[in-house]
Amino acid sequence: MNPKGVVNGWTVETYAVYNEALRNADKDLQQERDRRYMEVNIEKEKALKIKETADLAALGLAREIQTYKDEKANQLREQINSERGHYVSQAEFKPVVEFVTSQQARSGITSPVIALLYVVGGGVVTYLITEVLKH
Repeated sequence: MNPKGVVNGWTVETYAVYNEALRNADKDLQQERDRRYMEVNIEKEKALKIKETADLAALGLAREIQTYKDEKANQLREQINSERGHYVSQAEFKPVVEFVTSQQARSGITSPVIALLYVVGGGVVTYLITEVLKH
């Protein structure tokens, strides 16, 4: 220390001013940090509200979709149940198959295509007969 109270260009007064400026800068920095944290928290709250709203809308949409699927499944089930009587059962179709087989044996037809035509034709005839008998 030299006789004037100056150490490397610092005096007690300049050091006090420097420390005060550091404290003020630190205080400003902390206030800015607190302000930014508060803004981030506000934005998080907004995002959470948006997410909650979207979740509620998605749940409502999922309910609507499930209701639609259930209705369509019920309609299909009803359609299948109503059409059950429109088709020839295996027991009703058996005489037709036996007839076609006997006709093949009698006429000597071995072509699978002709046999298929007999089966399909017999099925159509059987179906038409069952429809006429229902009404």
